[in-house]
Amino acid sequence: MRIKVLGSAAGGGFPQWNCGCPNCSRFRAGSLKGGARTQAQVAVSPSPGTWILLNASPDLRQQLLSDLDFAPTGSRGTPIVAIVLTSADTDCVLGLLHLREFQPLRIYATDSVRRVICEENSLFRTLERSSPPVRWETLPLDRPLPVVGAQSDYGSGAGGTLCCRAVPVGGKFPDYLSQHLDGVLPKKEAVIGLELSDKNKSFFYAPSLPDLDEFSKRALHENPVALVDGTFWSDEELRKVRGEGKTAREIGHIPLSGPAGLLEQVVPRGARRILIHLNNTNPILDEDSPAYRAVRDAGWEVAYDGMEIHL
Repeated sequence: MRIKVLGSAAGGGFPQWNCGCPNCSRFRAGSLKGGARTQAQVAVSPSPGTWILLNASPDLRQQLLSDLDFAPTGSRGTPIVAIVLTSADTDCVLGLLHLREFQPLRIYATDSVRRVICEENSLFRTLERSSPPVRWETLPLDRPLPVVGAQSDYGSGAGGTLCCRAVPVGGKFPDYLSQHLDGVLPKKEAVIGLELSDKNKSFFYAPSLPDLDEFSKRALHENPVALVDGTFWSDEELRKVRGEGKTAREIGHIPLSGPAGLLEQVVPRGARRILIHLNNTNPILDEDSPAYRAVRDAGWEVAYDGMEIHL
């Protein structure tokens, strides 16, 4: 199994186009040790020539065009066979509109996420124009489900079958949710982590972790590789940088530092634990910062665009 990090930043990327925070300003001035990052996007290949996208970032077109592994097959086609969504947040679904070019695909999501996307946003009906149209598949919570491609089950060959388990992690539906769905949809389906396995190889992906509950703790403990929420260094980060704003936890992200932060609760102990979805204000973007050194000293890695993992 191959895992590619096509993008590693939170919404807006790094540097963010309209942000003059210390990180973005220092990057533009060339005084920050660290690279630019597009918005979080991961792709998984269980067998050669087959790719599954985990979410669909707003930067997806740019990310696919910059990597020959995603070049068209034949006169028209794609090695991408399916997309698995962790939430209906705009940062996770806007890239679906880049895939509207009459390409049959399968999209896996909880029923609630599918309803939010399809019922709240008529623009996404463009995905139905392909022949056959995009097919939605329901992800049950905490039960493995084989991920099947748009045309056939690629897992029937030597590559094996990639199974996906939706891990409920808490969190909220997007702010754009209308009143007719608010209060009707089960909140446990709003944000999920993904536990993906191929035979005896597995990893956990959770770009949004509001906190660590029994499900996410189990997934972090049992999988040899995990790419998880590294959005904010501290709970008060946005308020310190902007002078106002919500805390990390109010937005739906467990901070890395502080009491009950991710670093305090999770010790890698030899497993690969990788931080992804980094906000442009996060000091770990600067590889010379004390925060970056604290993360590395604690045994964590920091994802970057182009990072590749083999399992």
